[in-house]
Amino acid sequence: MSPLQSPAAERNKQPILEALLSRLPAQGLALEIASGSGQHVAHFAPAMPGWSWLASDLDAQALDSIAAWWPTGPAPLRLDVHEADWPLPPSHRQLDLIFCANMLHISPWSSCAALMRGAARHLRIDGRLVVYGPFLVPGEPTAPSNIAFDADLRHRNGSWGLRSLADVTGEAQAAGLRLAERLAMPANNRLLIFEAFQAPQA
Repeated sequence: MSPLQSPAAERNKQPILEALLSRLPAQGLALEIASGSGQHVAHFAPAMPGWSWLASDLDAQALDSIAAWWPTGPAPLRLDVHEADWPLPPSHRQLDLIFCANMLHISPWSSCAALMRGAARHLRIDGRLVVYGPFLVPGEPTAPSNIAFDADLRHRNGSWGLRSLADVTGEAQAAGLRLAERLAMPANNRLLIFEAFQAPQA
């Protein structure tokens, strides 16, 4: 099949990579949640040769697309964040990095808590969960484009919509993660970096 094409992923993959490279050690184990088209992991993996990446998604078409974008990588995992036991291989049961872009606003709110709980289960102490996307920040103005995007999402699916940074941070704290850094990114997006401060739960 022809791989899926995400214009947004094509635009933001390099700024995200630069942020990761400036903040991560030279090597580690990484998992991408909701890899979608596969453009992110296909861009990150060769630029981070000390890192062992796994990609994942719930959608069968996305899994095919990931394999097409990243033919040299391991087979992507079919993974639903709501599962109590993520189907990770033994080599990646404890991770240094979990990366997730543009999932929280196009999935039910329950996926946020599920992502945080899964990250707490599988991140080593001081491991990082890096979440990319548009967020509503209490006390800060929301860009008109994000207001329109939020309205469109909620029209398409009542369980979708831009999430409040305070709510996302609350779910992270409840799971045992703390917000370490918040970066402004192009097109009114943000990169949220959470750190695990306790041993994995399983």
